Amino acid sequence: MTTECIQDSLDFGTVDGRRVVGAFDGGAITSDGGALLLGAADKAIRLIARFAVCFSDARAPELIEHSLETLVGQRVFGLALGYEDLNDHDLLRHDPVMATLIGKLEARRQDCAPLAGKSTLNRLEQSLRGGVGRYHKIGHDTEAIEALFVTLFLEAHQRPPKSIVLDLDATDDPLHGHQEGRFFHGYYDTYCYLPLYIFCGRHLLAAKLRRANIDAAHGAREEVERIVRQIRARWPNVGIVLRADSGFCRDDLMSWCEENRVEYVFGLARNRRLVAKIKRELVEARAESRAALRPARRFKVFDWSTRESWSRPRRVVAKASPSRRGRRACSTRASTASAATWRTGSRNARWTCSPTARRP
Repeated sequence: MTTECIQDSLDFGTVDGRRVVGAFDGGAITSDGGALLLGAADKAIRLIARFAVCFSDARAPELIEHSLETLVGQRVFGLALGYEDLNDHDLLRHDPVMATLIGKLEARRQDCAPLAGKSTLNRLEQSLRGGVGRYHKIGHDTEAIEALFVTLFLEAHQRPPKSIVLDLDATDDPLHGHQEGRFFHGYYDTYCYLPLYIFCGRHLLAAKLRRANIDAAHGAREEVERIVRQIRARWPNVGIVLRADSGFCRDDLMSWCEENRVEYVFGLARNRRLVAKIKRELVEARAESRAALRPARRFKVFDWSTRESWSRPRRVVAKASPSRRGRRACSTRASTASAATWRTGSRNARWTCSPTARRP
């Protein structure tokens, strides 16, 4: 038996002399009113329009209801609002705020919603790289998309800064199904992807989706090279520093930095050779910590090399500090001023882990 609901309001009593009523005559409403701020930001930088230019559309123009810019904008705004799945857009295509953001409140055809549903958006998701095909009428230009992130970062500055710090990081993107390319990552203890991110402050410069069965620094040199080349084309005199944890302390990346006037501060994983190198500093820090009843630190600067993984010695700043439980601990940082300084072996310069360190 079909349920028939004839009640059009609910009375929840009175509070301070005012009736509290739940009614259903509000018309088209939304819970994403804050999205209008996203629309204002998009108008300022024209992100959606410029992003849509990175795609190509070979669909028949007379049969198109939802333009390429509409599809791109709908997907971007949906992700920003937390709607990750395409299935969500079967309801969002009727959402008044989403339609306001896209700038399309009514469809041209009577049998269509103002915005696209999951099936139409899937054509955008399945776009071919570099062109279109018989069954894929939408393509995308990967290089143009990657360059757009850096262009937006450059345009956010009225004048070139003296120096910038690029942060590299790899983190897990957990998978909850049998997606293509899934692998179990022991560190994160889950099946995941391992995307690479490059930030400069709050600006995202690169996001590279990768499988999890690779080294954390895989592809980092190529991404850094591309970004640095684009930045220096606009800001030729800016100082650039790379900053990352020990997962990126790889010879090919450091060698490229040394050959291209890019400084770096990379973490260096602890090992027995490093601990032995700062044995004296560890003893001193532990004695001072016990005597003063507070944490103590000792630093040591030295040239460091490996038998196989590094092509040349590099300057290392090691920190020795006792742990809270009294056990010895150490951490190390590799820091550079210039490749020439390493080759000459000069010890007259001041060295620091700070990414703003000046060259000696």
